[in-house]
Amino acid sequence: MLQNSGSLPDSTPTMKRPALKNFRRIVVKVGSSLLIDSAKGEVKASWLSALVADIAKLHGEGREVLIVSSGSIALGRSRLRLPRGPLKLEESQGAAAVGQIELARIWSEVLGKHGIGSGQILVTLQDTEERRRYLNARSTIAKLLEWRAVPVINENDTVATNEIRYGDNDRLAARVATMASADLLILLSDIDGLYDAPPNANPNAKLIPIVESVTSEIEAMAGAAESELSRGGMYTKIEAAKIATTSGTHMLIASGKIEHPLQAIADGGRCTWFLTPANPVTARKRWIAGSLEPKGTLTIDAGAVSALRAGKSLLPAGVIRVDGQFARGDAVVVRGPDTHEIGRGLVAYDAEDAEKIKGKSSPDVMVILGISGRSEMIHRDDLVVGGPRHGEPG
Repeated sequence: MLQNSGSLPDSTPTMKRPALKNFRRIVVKVGSSLLIDSAKGEVKASWLSALVADIAKLHGEGREVLIVSSGSIALGRSRLRLPRGPLKLEESQGAAAVGQIELARIWSEVLGKHGIGSGQILVTLQDTEERRRYLNARSTIAKLLEWRAVPVINENDTVATNEIRYGDNDRLAARVATMASADLLILLSDIDGLYDAPPNANPNAKLIPIVESVTSEIEAMAGAAESELSRGGMYTKIEAAKIATTSGTHMLIASGKIEHPLQAIADGGRCTWFLTPANPVTARKRWIAGSLEPKGTLTIDAGAVSALRAGKSLLPAGVIRVDGQFARGDAVVVRGPDTHEIGRGLVAYDAEDAEKIKGKSSPDVMVILGISGRSEMIHRDDLVVGGPRHGEPG
């Protein structure tokens, strides 16, 4: 369902546009065509400075901001003075290796001018799909946000193969937003939103301000990439919207061609919102509870049952039995001492290590495994706990 101001009957109720100030964790995706001056092969310094001022304002208000930034290949080919035109795979990878250093330095410097620390995370789509690597990246993001640093995330084009193609960073940004449990994803684009027809070809094309769900009608409105440096057209942004909204993250497409684009959004500027009825926590827990096949079982004591009911994480000390063959990141069933199922979650240790540290305190875990490891057997964010059952603590 979509809301199109000017094309709906007056009797049709319009959904209220969300306010940027109501979002706590925001992912901002910046494409190459916005960041890099294609003629000079240099960063658009004035534009970037204005964008970072917007980010600093959000950060100063206590919000958590993550950046998904393209541009490593474009910067690398400029520094290496490579000829214009298509690059071979190994040339793209080499250019990315040079450009990633430059891109990280640029973001570090511009954020540092506002007293904001930053950290670079390089990922591929596989890192967001394979659970062990997914949990590692998620933990790194969480720690940077805890330290009030801004994660700057880029696709790892130095090792990417089929990933080096148009559109992946839109989908990658959506997967990062999901991984980080962000409640909003902002795609800054060459265009200020989704139109009901290609605006360059049709002067009567109308902006769709709010999309309540991504339907086949919405998908049919997608266009092609407009810029040499841009990897994705509207089609990949619609794909990103499907990923984000399914995972409980709102998404919007707005113009990045203006200075202070985030402030423009906050001020009610033109854009398209893709809404989700869920939130990141409930969507993630629904995925854990219903979409993953459990690979093992952890039986816990009564004290741990009470702790889980109170919203705590599962610590190794509360585990009394380990069954099954599972790897870190796999889903497992959690049972109480009377064998009733308490919940399900993503385990932080493989079965062999879980067996070694069950019933042990955190200091013992480091001695037994030789590494500090995770303090939780299952973190509460990765745990779905059911309601009290007969005979179990409530």
